[in-house]
Amino acid sequence: MLKTNKVIVVGAGAAGMMAAGIAAQNGADVTVIDKNKRPGRKLMITGKGRCNITNDCDTNTLIESVPKNGRFLYSAVNAFSSSDTISFFNDLGLKLKVERGNRVFPESDKAVDVVDTLFNFVKQNGCRFLNANCNSLLVEDNIIKGIVTENGKTIFADAVILATGGMSYPLTGSTGDGYRFAKEAGHTVVSPKASLVPLESSDSFCKELQGLTLKNVSIKVNDTTINKVIYSDFGEMLFTHFGISGPVILSASSHMREMSGNRYNVSIDLKPALSIEQLDARIQRDFAKFINKEIKNSLYELLPHKLVPVVIKRCGIDPMARCNQITKQERQQLVQILKDFTVSIQDFRPIEEAIITSGGVSVNEINPKTMESKLVDGLFFAGELIDVDAYTGGFNLQIAFSTGYLAGISASRM
Repeated sequence: MLKTNKVIVVGAGAAGMMAAGIAAQNGADVTVIDKNKRPGRKLMITGKGRCNITNDCDTNTLIESVPKNGRFLYSAVNAFSSSDTISFFNDLGLKLKVERGNRVFPESDKAVDVVDTLFNFVKQNGCRFLNANCNSLLVEDNIIKGIVTENGKTIFADAVILATGGMSYPLTGSTGDGYRFAKEAGHTVVSPKASLVPLESSDSFCKELQGLTLKNVSIKVNDTTINKVIYSDFGEMLFTHFGISGPVILSASSHMREMSGNRYNVSIDLKPALSIEQLDARIQRDFAKFINKEIKNSLYELLPHKLVPVVIKRCGIDPMARCNQITKQERQQLVQILKDFTVSIQDFRPIEEAIITSGGVSVNEINPKTMESKLVDGLFFAGELIDVDAYTGGFNLQIAFSTGYLAGISASRM
């Protein structure tokens, strides 16, 4: 008789459900264990509740969008690419659409539809769900034997896939349990830190601008310790009571390492479509149009209302001065501020507010062709638990799907 491999998947997120469904589809007897009664809790809040499933790009582009250990993912992405993810959901009846930046979303704009589709895929392939806390792994002579639940119940298995996520959004169940399991199995865990996270600033004007969204701006992140631009981007950002956030800021945070003093600042070009000369000409036209108006009432065609008093103050211009009183030097200073609106960065927001966690199980101890541990036979890793993380735009979920797929198909063959 053919042996049916027993596989346990710990974690019912994107990576866990993909791994479970694929393992079962390939003949394994699969049990999924999760502390939440409802699977896909974190998936439900991704993409502001819309769920950016993947990015419709080629393998090289995806790898280039993973600033840390991207090359480790070549086998996983080749095994299950972005186009495979799109086909996977289409074949399951979920209609998708591609938006700016090749971001892929469900047509319904509802993350719950993605979760339901994955859950149905897992159930239809015969997986069992167990709502319980995994307390520890059962390992003998460097071979996985199963897991032990919090109430002391032992569940034996031929393979265990850890897909417990990182430490971001702990209310969804990502509380770092997988790091402990990996360490207990002898693995090195790179210290977790926030990634794709908003940034804190001590600049008082951030509170004044709270809630203001800026679209189509370009940013540069400056590392003052080496006097170098370490990241640049174009897109959308917003001001908050603590500092700055939004897509380009979240991606920028991936390039920023240890904070010390005022090591970093973010330079915002508020008018990237205009050169300095073109912007100066535009301002001169506005000043001519509003020649007898106070400057505080003459910039609303150029800038959002909230931003006007802050910009004028940073320029050192009297807000009550009329346009015909503004000197050439003051006008040039205004142009300079609009092309280089600098925000000092004090710190990252807490890891609990990060979209993903950077750090995790060292890739040096995982076989990239199978996602199996090099230290413990039959132990596999998938998703955010691994020390890889990418920019925003659907790349991180694609990592979850690719590593989940590879772990699932490999575990089924144990």
